[in-house]
Amino acid sequence: MKWIPWFLLVQLLPGLLFPQTTHTPTLDEFMSLKSINSARISPDGRFVAYARRETNWKDNSFATQLWLVNVATGASFQLTRGKKSTSQAEWSPDGHWMAFITEREPSAIEPLATEKKAEKKGEKPDEKGEEKKEASKEAEAGGAKLADHQIWVISPEGGEAWQLTKSETDVEDFHWSKDGKCIAFTANPPERKGSKDRKEKYSDYEVYEKDYQQNQLWVVDMGAAIKDYLPQAAKQVTTDLSLNVSSFAWSPDGTMIAFSATKNPLLAFSGEEDIYLLQLDQKNSVKKIVALPGPDGSPVFSPDGRQLAFQTALAQPYYYYANSHIAIVNLAAVADKPATIPTDVKDLTAQFDEDPNLIDWGPDGLYFAAEQKTNTHLFRVNTPSLEIQRITSPDTLQIEGGSFTRDFKTVAFITEDATHMTELYVSAVSPFAPKKFTDTTAQVKDWKLGTAEVVSWKSQDGTTIEGILRKPADYDATKKYPLLVLIHGGPTGTSRPSLSPDRYAYPVQTFLSKGALVLEPNYRGSAGYGAAFRALNIRNLGVGDMWDVMSGVDSLIAKGMVDANRMGAMGWSEGGYISAFLTTHTNRFKAISAGAGISDWMTYYVNTDITPFTRQYLHATPWDDPEVYAKTSPITTIKQARTPTLIQQGSNDKRVPVPDSFELYRGLQDQGVPARLILYTGFGHGVNKPKSQRALLQANLDWFNFYIWNEPIPEDSPLYGLSEMDPGK
Repeated sequence: MKWIPWFLLVQLLPGLLFPQTTHTPTLDEFMSLKSINSARISPDGRFVAYARRETNWKDNSFATQLWLVNVATGASFQLTRGKKSTSQAEWSPDGHWMAFITEREPSAIEPLATEKKAEKKGEKPDEKGEEKKEASKEAEAGGAKLADHQIWVISPEGGEAWQLTKSETDVEDFHWSKDGKCIAFTANPPERKGSKDRKEKYSDYEVYEKDYQQNQLWVVDMGAAIKDYLPQAAKQVTTDLSLNVSSFAWSPDGTMIAFSATKNPLLAFSGEEDIYLLQLDQKNSVKKIVALPGPDGSPVFSPDGRQLAFQTALAQPYYYYANSHIAIVNLAAVADKPATIPTDVKDLTAQFDEDPNLIDWGPDGLYFAAEQKTNTHLFRVNTPSLEIQRITSPDTLQIEGGSFTRDFKTVAFITEDATHMTELYVSAVSPFAPKKFTDTTAQVKDWKLGTAEVVSWKSQDGTTIEGILRKPADYDATKKYPLLVLIHGGPTGTSRPSLSPDRYAYPVQTFLSKGALVLEPNYRGSAGYGAAFRALNIRNLGVGDMWDVMSGVDSLIAKGMVDANRMGAMGWSEGGYISAFLTTHTNRFKAISAGAGISDWMTYYVNTDITPFTRQYLHATPWDDPEVYAKTSPITTIKQARTPTLIQQGSNDKRVPVPDSFELYRGLQDQGVPARLILYTGFGHGVNKPKSQRALLQANLDWFNFYIWNEPIPEDSPLYGLSEMDPGK
């Protein structure tokens, strides 16, 4: 007998006792996966904070908490805790504090801090908890009830988080001043007495497009807060209720805040966004400095404070699908008159054929992120020369965000690919050599998962279309497979070759495990392929989209990969619209699932909260050109529908209003086409609670199980009762 050394036996023992098996995961297991996002590197590069999301089935919520990784050692630890999520974490400029927004009860620090403050005053709280009463009083603004979402602060070294703000309305966004002495944030002003009186007298009602509150800017003193670790009253620094503040940035010297604002917070009016400059040392000093037609926002100061960069439509009338731009303006040049025409500003990205998302302004240029086909990269533009350089590699990288150290020599980011879930990386900016600091993919290392690859084909009009083809783990090139087409939303979304756990609406990996192919087409209008490609569906919505989808299907059939008698299609939002278009234009699918999709562009136009979308993509209102609205609406051809269609939507959806789902459902019913309509109570355009997402996944799985695999509907399915239909019809 050959002896095995003891140290080798220890290494082999787990495998000998527990043989490695490939596990086919359940929907609940997929939904219970932990995921990470939002990397934020400390100014000195020592730490990276990132958000980790977990599923809380008991409370029916997704909870996101902050974690911290030590870049030198690679050690990670959880920084925040609680049932409620944290969001929008931001380091103080000196790296001593991390601020974030959350909803939680006051921390244990507050009563202690109040007691300490009382002792300074020579007071002695009694044993009945008078110190807690004082803390409660100090936590309220003049007796008013505080909002749920406040700014909290914690040390990266650990310890208790403590509440910084005591705003009467929810804090929306915040940023530290460059010296770390203050934090500015946006929030609505307290409810006016007239509004309270109106509710008391008439109960609740809404005047459409007139009842809203306007975000204003507030500043809270961090120095005063650190003395006692108690919530601080903030100073309101903008008071013009004709403006709704959206994005903002501090000047390097802390004397100014540049902000973008619209006339109201409604999305339909976002094209009116302009940029203003606030002088903090001057009373009521707000000056409009950029007023180009279309949206202008996301201001960023230059390191010397003399220029301002911003994202802009550059006065393009059809900014919903045209390239956005990064431009700069000299603040001295707009001291007397705002920039109102494109020649008043310097366009930095005129030669860049995609949407650049401005990140920050470093000593060597402006940094931005942008999509490149199915990938996303970080870029730097040199402001004097306009030279644009991609700083990340390889070509197939899928970056999410990008956070830089104070000297812009190190960057942290999140990325994923076809074989890895989202992971945290840190790299020098030059040379770019990323190092991984998390291993969320370990959760699925023994799971049987499919593969993903980029494929391309020619559409009906000769346009080259790319898409993602997903295959079962045990794919056999000699076999033909059922095909399910998954269509992304947007239309400026993009499908990517990611690992794609089953977590939202469509159980992709479960379909793969059942032996299906899944095709995700990046149809015309998708982001990442340039402005001309995004404009190919103008006045051609649905029609051109169907060309792209069906030509992709036919290309796979021609390769002998697909069983053409077992095909289905699905999608949410714009993907739901294209799915509905397929329902009423082709009989080649056995079943279709249309999630929150448009069936009638006129109905959509008069109900949606983004009214300009339809005017821009169809270049008309329904009153100006009813023919183009009819041509592109699935409901127009409802009489020829034959495909069983599942329709799902949030009951409070304002993006794609529920009447569109009712129209499609009733039209299918009148034609005798099998259909189901499920409304998820209380949700808007997205369904964001675990149990309801679980219902979404199960309904879609059962729908296609029934029509593609001829399987019965389980009694606990959202679709129970469907067995009354004959899957063979």
